[in-house]
Amino acid sequence: MRAVDVPQSVLEAIAVHARAAYPYECCGFLVARPDTEDAAAPRSIVRALPASNSYDGEQRRRFLVRPEELRDAERGLEGTGEVLAGFYHSHPDHPARPSRFDQDHAWPWYSYLVTTVTSDQVGETRAFELDPDTSEFAEVPMRRRAGDADTLVGG
Repeated sequence: MRAVDVPQSVLEAIAVHARAAYPYECCGFLVARPDTEDAAAPRSIVRALPASNSYDGEQRRRFLVRPEELRDAERGLEGTGEVLAGFYHSHPDHPARPSRFDQDHAWPWYSYLVTTVTSDQVGETRAFELDPDTSEFAEVPMRRRAGDADTLVGG
């Protein structure tokens, strides 16, 4: 499982999306540089692309990205040298960790960022990856990049 390297600007974009969507879950795509063959190297996220929460039920606790929106995002990255590396979503009034529903609908290999948001603030963001052997989420280290300063969180 890979750690993730996330610029502060990406975390800020996710926070803006989470606040705008509150009290509903927001969701989107994580775009990265292609992974290196060095399994110890972190996945380098370069930007976040907002997606529509298309869940037909209670969007305060669930999100759904339609397959056609995922395909459109992947097509939009063709020829850019960037790849779809994962997904982000918010948890309104709940901790920044995946729910059982999130886990049951996740895919291995992708990185997942979960951000907590309340009526008055956006809280922490944590990174996870689904273990292909156990189908359980594991928290992975997340390095927040702000210019030349790095902060390692979680894992």
